Amino acid sequence: MGERGNVIGIGGTFFRARDPDALTAWYTEHLGLPDALFRSPAGTLVWAAFRDDTDYFGESGQQWMLNCRVDDLDAVLERLRASGVEVDERTQEQEGVGRFGWGVDPEGNRFELWEPAEET
Repeated sequence: MGERGNVIGIGGTFFRARDPDALTAWYTEHLGLPDALFRSPAGTLVWAAFRDDTDYFGESGQQWMLNCRVDDLDAVLERLRASGVEVDERTQEQEGVGRFGWGVDPEGNRFELWEPAEET
């Protein structure tokens, strides 16, 4: 299957909204997006609005954040650091969801890396 430490898909798209609940409801009503969560054979894809004052995905001017699904978070973070990419030293684990890490692209946009929890 090859070396581990690769992006294997998009895990989600997150964006700022003045009223996340209302905007999510609007997208559900008008575009049929089911509670901001999609399931496919490749896994779960999250689509989520965050409060406009969130600091979860960077500076206040950053309106969106891409979440990339990875097969080995530690390997990806190590490779990014070795390439000189700005990487957050913190990682986070959520039981049943998986592990998360973050980096910053050359234009200052924060991105998230997600290694999904193993399904049982």
